[in-house]
Amino acid sequence: MAQFVVRNLDDDVKAALKRRARAHGWSMEEEVRRILRRAVNETPAESTGLGTKISARFSDVGLDQPLSEVRGQEIEPMALDD
Repeated sequence: MAQFVVRNLDDDVKAALKRRARAHGWSMEEEVRRILRRAVNETPAESTGLGTKISARFSDVGLDQPLSEVRGQEIEPMALDD
């Protein structure tokens, strides 16, 4: 089995890991192993574009057409004439 060392771990993170381990009834090392196992085995969230995220966010307020993605397009700066 592999081993590695985590340097410069914040004291509050270490304390929280100890509390979690104690609550689960196992060692801090086992707690970290389980956290790492869960982290690498979880299915990554689907990556969506900004327009899709905005559309989903406001879907309940009457937006009835999908927003187009803005990628690689030049954006005209706003005119700041007095």
